[in-house]
This record gives sequence, structure tokens and C-alpha cells, in this order.
Amino acid sequence: MKATRREALKGAAATAIIAGGGMTGMAKAAAISDDDYLAQDALGLAELVRKREVSASELLEMAIERASKQDAKLNFLAQEIYDYGREKIAQGLPEGPFTGVPFLEKDLHMHISGVRSGQGSRLYDDYVPDFTSELVKRHEAAGLVIFGKTTTPEFGLTGTTESLAEGPTRNPWDVTRSSGGSSGGASSAVASGVIPLAHASDGGGSIRIPASTCGLFGLKPSRGRVPMGPLRTEGWGGMSTNGALSRSVRDSAALLDATHGPELGSRYSAPTPDGTFLSQVTREPGSLRIALMLEPISGAPVDPEVVEATRQAAKLCESLGHHVEEASLKIDAARMGQANFALISTALVVDIDARAKAAGVDVGPDVIEKMTMGFYQFGKQVPGTAVASANNLMQEIAVTVARFMANYDVILSPVLASPPAKLGVYDLDKDDFAAWGAAVGAYVPFTGLFNATGQPSMSVPLGMSKGNLPIGSMFTGRYGDEATLLRLAGQLERAAPWFDRLPQLAREI
Repeated sequence: MKATRREALKGAAATAIIAGGGMTGMAKAAAISDDDYLAQDALGLAELVRKREVSASELLEMAIERASKQDAKLNFLAQEIYDYGREKIAQGLPEGPFTGVPFLEKDLHMHISGVRSGQGSRLYDDYVPDFTSELVKRHEAAGLVIFGKTTTPEFGLTGTTESLAEGPTRNPWDVTRSSGGSSGGASSAVASGVIPLAHASDGGGSIRIPASTCGLFGLKPSRGRVPMGPLRTEGWGGMSTNGALSRSVRDSAALLDATHGPELGSRYSAPTPDGTFLSQVTREPGSLRIALMLEPISGAPVDPEVVEATRQAAKLCESLGHHVEEASLKIDAARMGQANFALISTALVVDIDARAKAAGVDVGPDVIEKMTMGFYQFGKQVPGTAVASANNLMQEIAVTVARFMANYDVILSPVLASPPAKLGVYDLDKDDFAAWGAAVGAYVPFTGLFNATGQPSMSVPLGMSKGNLPIGSMFTGRYGDEATLLRLAGQLERAAPWFDRLPQLAREI
């Protein structure tokens, strides 16, 4: 459960002891102002630590103060582990690209030994792992200072971050709206100015959706690019992957440099890039062939404001020398949805049953939410042959899209079918499973295709609605080709900067 603010601040006395500690032996530095803090991305903050213009401890205490104040308004913290970050600084941080930068992990399959891992579920209320995830180790090796874990819907199952375990997470642009899901805690924390970079994961759009709703950059890496273990090295039949949400493109690129590569037992890994990901951000992409897809494969309607924002993104690309033409993919969305449902539901059955047995509880409405129960009950009835067929179909779809992309470098489409949704619309506490599934599918009809194919895909914050709400544009590259996406993202960032476009709430500290 969450600590109270009083409990979270108990360790404040330790600040005087470790205040010099960006790295072992560092002298005390002057504190950074709120404006100066907001003016930096994560690499910029790390540079200030390297230059000894600020200490890691001062950055951490500022992030803690900002997190405490903003969480009271937005509810993005699932776990407050402030003393964990303080202790890491006191022990001495490793030299890395992000040394001394405060960081938050998503509270979903990202485990820290001795720290509760809640998965957005009451079923995991008292679960404390005795091991640390490989990706967490890589984050810490890069010098990041972890001080909390962010909210997620139960098991990451929907495009909004609302759960009975943690409550609703709010969007800093409009607190009556969702910050997206399932990495909505991360997007809320970054967009509200608590930290410039946070961990996120994506099994059906869960990096790109919250990036779009909160006006951030979010890149879903290629399948096999980033570690998922050690319990398993792939999630949801290979559809899920880890990444980040950031205010700058270069932060996501540098974090990918620090974390990519196979882990022990990996079944596969994405191709090794030519040069660093960070170096791609400042390279010109050349003239790209871009397929503009304004209609999802399901045929679901798209809000005119979203269509217009995507057309404006296309025009921007054309002005930068790229060739854009409207195109469409012919894929049976209903069959893909059924395959997706079979893979996710059966994976959930395995996880839920294992946890229920370990916790000594029965699976029911006291421990999992109504829509999660729908997945669970369906998964119990899925035969093994259906899982094999679902996996085969996903491979067929990947081949189909790869053939389509022989003629294109990038696909441009919307992320969502509408601007950010109101809270309470797509949460898991509903009574009609079929109606809920249809509604979620109509809201997020674009993103899941590229989880099925394993391609890298990013949301770029280029649009705003008439109501001053962010609208992301989604760019998807060939499998293993994050380099092209990062070159394009860097070019777009230079042409239409968004870093200083923050919600007013971010400046109200």
C-alpha cells in the first residue's frame, strides 16, 4: 500500500548526510531551481551532475518533493520507495549516461528485490519479490536513481490507468481525463514535470497510448530488443516489450542504448544497430517513403480532429522532403482480435492461478476486477490448439506487413481514434465484457497491430485538439529499424519542438 507523506519524509534527515552524493566524494552543490529543473531533460540533468552544478541527492529530493505534491492531484505513484533511492546514492552511483537522474519504474512485471510489486491488482497486494528484474539492473547500471513505481491498470489490460487497487490516475492536461494506459502512471509523472523520463511497457499500445494522451515521446522497441526477464524473456506471446516515456527524443534513444541486448535465456533478439541509437537522433533521415493510414484495419471511426492532426503531421513530413501517400493494409481485424484475446487470456490464467495458489486465495471478484475475470474465464476454456493457431496467425500478419513495407520506410497513422478519454469510460470495473471490449477496441484501433508484428513504433507529440489536449502521431518502422524512426523523430523534434509545451499543472509546484 502507499506510504503516507509523513512516512515518505521520515528519511529527510538523511539528506544532510548524503547531500554531497551524486557520485562518491562529490562536494555539496547549489540546489537547482524549479524552472531550471523543468528546462532539462534526463541527459541534461546528468550533465549538471557530472559538472557538479547539482548533486544527485539534490535532484532526488526535488523529484520526491514534486512527486509528493503532484501525486496528491494525479495519483500516479503505486509504490513510494524514497529511502531506496537515498540509500543507492549513499552507496555511490555507477558512472553512466544518466548518473544521478531520478527515475520511476512501472509497477508491472518490473521487480525490485524487497519492494512490493503490485501489478495494479488486489491479488498482488502483499507480493514482495526476492529478485530484481534484468531491466531494473540495467537502469541502475546506467546511473538512474529509482525512487518509486508508477500505477497501471490491473495486469496492464486496458488503455486507461484506473484500478480498484490504486484508484484512477489523472491526466495533467485535464484531471477529468485519463492519462492513458497501461503506462498511465509514467505518463502522468513525466507530463506533470516530476521527472523527464520514466520506464514504460507496451503489449498493445501501452507506451504509445499514454504518450499520445499526455503530449510525450514514446517509442515501443522491436520485439526482443529490451530484456523482459528473468522469470520469462517474452510477454503475451511476444507482443509485449519494455521502453520509456520521455519529453525528449534523445532521452529515449540514450536509454535504449543503455538497456538493449539479449539477456540470459533469450529466445531471440533484435538485430544489432549500426552505431548508437543516440547518434541516430541528430542524423538526417534522408527522403523517406511514408504510407499514410487514416483508417484502422478494423474500420472503426476516427474523430475528425485526430484525422486532421495526422494529416498535418503528414504535411510536416512532406515539407521536410519525405514522400507521403495514402495506403491501407488488408488484414482481418476480427481474426487478429480473436488471436490476441486467446494469447492474452491464457497467459493471464497461468499468472493468476500461480499467484492465487501462492497467496492461498480463491480467484474471484474479491481479488480481480470484473473485466479481468472475463479474460480469466475465457482463457480457462481456450484449448492448446487455439493458442498455437493464434501464434501462427500473428506470424502470418507479420509477414503480410513486412511485404507491405517493402514499398515503404515508415507507416504514419493516428495513435488513438479520439483525443484523451474521460476517466471511467474504459476501466475494468464494468458489467458487460463484450461491450467493454468493443469500446476499448474502437478507442485504440491502431496500436495493437504492431505488437502482433513486433515492429518498432512511436508516438510523436505533434498535435493538439481545439480543447488543448495532446494528439500523438504514430510512426512505425520495419522490424529492427529503430534507427530510421529515431532519425525521423529527431528531425520532427527540430522542426516542430514540443519540449517546453507542458500543461499548466506542471508549473504549479
